[in-house]
Amino acid sequence: MDATKNSEAPQETLNTEIESFFDSAPPLRDGLNISRKLMAFIERNSLSPESERGDRVVCVTSGGTTVPLEQRCVRFIDNFSSGHRGAASTEYFLKSRYSVIFLYRRGTCQPYCRSLPDDPLLECFESTNASNIQVSQSHSEEVKRAISEHHAAVAGGLLLKLPFTTIFEYLQVEHKIQSGSGPLDMRLVQVPKMLSVLRKVWAPMAFCISFKLETDSKILLEKADMALKKYGMHAVVANELLTRKEEVVVVTSSGKISVRRDKTQAGADVEDPLIKLLEERHSAYIEYSMFDPSATSDR
Repeated sequence: MDATKNSEAPQETLNTEIESFFDSAPPLRDGLNISRKLMAFIERNSLSPESERGDRVVCVTSGGTTVPLEQRCVRFIDNFSSGHRGAASTEYFLKSRYSVIFLYRRGTCQPYCRSLPDDPLLECFESTNASNIQVSQSHSEEVKRAISEHHAAVAGGLLLKLPFTTIFEYLQVEHKIQSGSGPLDMRLVQVPKMLSVLRKVWAPMAFCISFKLETDSKILLEKADMALKKYGMHAVVANELLTRKEEVVVVTSSGKISVRRDKTQAGADVEDPLIKLLEERHSAYIEYSMFDPSATSDR
């Protein structure tokens, strides 16, 4: 029996599924322009030999995925994700001198806007006369800080925002699904998991972090351990739905670290100590890789 061949078979099957998935998808809208923006951003912020620390680039995916049931969408399936953690993490990565590619779901939370009301346009501004509006006094500091910090990041070439909305439209019928003839029966097809391909093919030298959200704390760490081993992640951030804003557990091959929000500080985020820990792990990974470029394990 050829053990090597058998161990590679599942990965080969996964690669085939992913290739088929993308082959069946329509072309990416504005794909050429997006590619140009990405290449220019990465080139500008790539590793500089003259820099003692070097320039670091992180890609943060933020927000949930929605699957319309029709191309002209009336009904859709969605998952729980406000994008708050992605937006907060982006802010703290920028604070730690990372350049950030922020891949986000349209309509979700944005960096530097987390402290603003849910409807900022209507709640943060007021009319002074028939032709002028101004920021209301009660929100002036929040709006000023959000605008200045966001402008500094974008103008400085440190933040690239790329929006997305839905899974590929080939999955849906064109017109509204009619319900008058009785109950609807749906057969859902899983989208292939991309993490292992990201880790092994798309970005084999990158430090990869995934997130695991569960509602049952009893299986959370078990699922995080499985994701760590199955997809070859360097770290998995495990969080329970009800306590996700207070505590997370970072699972690595060397152990589990609980990260908690500093409750003694007003307005403190759990993402603050989380990103500091991930930055430390990333630094250790870079240092270890310099001595052993073929290394892929977390140290």
